[in-house]
Amino acid sequence: MSLHNIGILTVCGLLLFSISSCRQEVDLAESYKIPPQPEISTGYSEKPGWATDEFAVATANPLATDAGYQIIQAGGSAADAAVAIQLVLSLTEPQSSGIGGGAFILAWENGQLHAYNGRETAPKAADGDLFLNEEGEALPFRDAVRSGKAVGVPGTVAVLKTLHENHGTLPWKDLFVPAITLAREGFHVSSRLNSILAADEDLRRDPVAGPYYYDENGDPHSTGYLLKNPAYARILENIASEGIEAFYKSEVAADIVRRVRSHPRPGPMAESDLEEYMALDLVTEPICTDYKEYTICGFPPPSSGHLTMMQILGILERLDPEIDLTDEGVPGVEWVHNWLEASKLAYADRARYIADPDFVEAPGGEWQNLLEPAYLSSRAGLVGERSMGEAEAGLPGQISSLYGMHPNQPEAGTSHISIVDREGNAISMTTTIESGFGNRTMSDGGTGLPGGFHLNNELTDFSLTPVDEQGSLIANRVEPGKRPRSSMTPTIIFHKESGELHSVVGSPGGAAIIHYVGKAVTSMLDWHLDAQKALDLPNFVNYNGPSVLEEGYFSADLIQELESRGHIIRTGPLTSGLHAIQVLEDGTLYGGADPRREGNVMGE
Repeated sequence: MSLHNIGILTVCGLLLFSISSCRQEVDLAESYKIPPQPEISTGYSEKPGWATDEFAVATANPLATDAGYQIIQAGGSAADAAVAIQLVLSLTEPQSSGIGGGAFILAWENGQLHAYNGRETAPKAADGDLFLNEEGEALPFRDAVRSGKAVGVPGTVAVLKTLHENHGTLPWKDLFVPAITLAREGFHVSSRLNSILAADEDLRRDPVAGPYYYDENGDPHSTGYLLKNPAYARILENIASEGIEAFYKSEVAADIVRRVRSHPRPGPMAESDLEEYMALDLVTEPICTDYKEYTICGFPPPSSGHLTMMQILGILERLDPEIDLTDEGVPGVEWVHNWLEASKLAYADRARYIADPDFVEAPGGEWQNLLEPAYLSSRAGLVGERSMGEAEAGLPGQISSLYGMHPNQPEAGTSHISIVDREGNAISMTTTIESGFGNRTMSDGGTGLPGGFHLNNELTDFSLTPVDEQGSLIANRVEPGKRPRSSMTPTIIFHKESGELHSVVGSPGGAAIIHYVGKAVTSMLDWHLDAQKALDLPNFVNYNGPSVLEEGYFSADLIQELESRGHIIRTGPLTSGLHAIQVLEDGTLYGGADPRREGNVMGE
């Protein structure tokens, strides 16, 4: 550990001092160094897996990982690293998350698990008719996404502040140094970002994003281009020095509202909506479920992630299909069949019941009714040798639902952060602006400088229609101040008997997040694979309809066998972005990063 790496000032004296004794003397503005950036493929790139002894940081972008690494090297906590990482991701992976979006955070510290809900809210002037046209019909989904109507009140900045207040050790302003430095001095456009920009037609037309990402010919800046974002740097400098009021009660807030209301399809957001977000209580209770010899903890509603994943795993546990992995890591027909059928049952319940608990009562008055053993056994009893087609929602808690069925709608975007620090404290944080580049609008925060941050389109996670085909109100409909249902599944796993940390995991991927994280969890816990091998395995999803298998992995014989059982099978890319850290028996940390994205793991 060198003075250069951690930036200890001479006042700390000799290296006989510990980092903790020098924390207040660390000058991050002087010590933070921009790391070299290799060109990284946007396709499949094998990852080695990373073993470390003291701490580990896993994120979707090497610059973000390095920022977290340098923060912990400077004496910061897992929470400090998460703040710095998110601020860098907003810059270097802008298509997936940012300060214009929201996040769910699980924080494990000193033997206690905490949950922080930074999900966006609907403006007070929004209602169930938000996405209906003059004829009372839902807007086409693409039009709804690319509109001011889609923008929810951002929660990321507020939840980062709450996280830091409860678990941070370094000064708030120091955590902004990596992102401000990269925004001012520039970062090199990765091949992944270049490819995504090339494929997006709408972004070119935005008056802020167009000139920032594209040249005068409308071509995206090439891989390796040094991209600077002075507007973002100015915004972060103000938040660092003035607090979150510099975002929620400022020219930034005014600019967000201007862009939402001046959109060709304007939304109803007001500056008061942003100011009122600061007063929300973002602390919530995590939800934990025993699974074999483990306790798996995740996020409660409005996330559907933990409940739906644990329904799938609970049903599968009762079916107990043989685990038959091929040399390529592909599970056998019987196991895949049972996973797909369990998924249909879980997603049917998700569609009917799960929504913001401040607006919707849990079935039978308790969300755990969805995971009650007898209920899961009854659901498992519906799985036969052949595909059931489309599953019906069950009756958890023996209470007939008053709610209609949520229609299937696309979900996208998102990023995940996994951290274990030197003290053994952990963060699992999933963060999003929903679709790629959100609603395709960029705010410069009223600075008038190039760049800025993206506005989310989280409100399209609500049902676009307030009622189903039978006229029943949908639980996850738009209501003023309501948070839309999410699929984000930040997860922390413990050994049930000892209570010791086992692993931290999560992924982006829209509605497929639940499957991606479920695959990683069952691979680590049931198949005893290390984190990297678990993340490498092929993906497979079902949302209570046709099944999708990741192309290039599953044999024609396996697909034919599934089809002979009545499954409708499609193949295609399933671009998970899993990041996991395991605590091995000897205390070594072992991190994995999804080979389908450009992420990595760093630590010591």
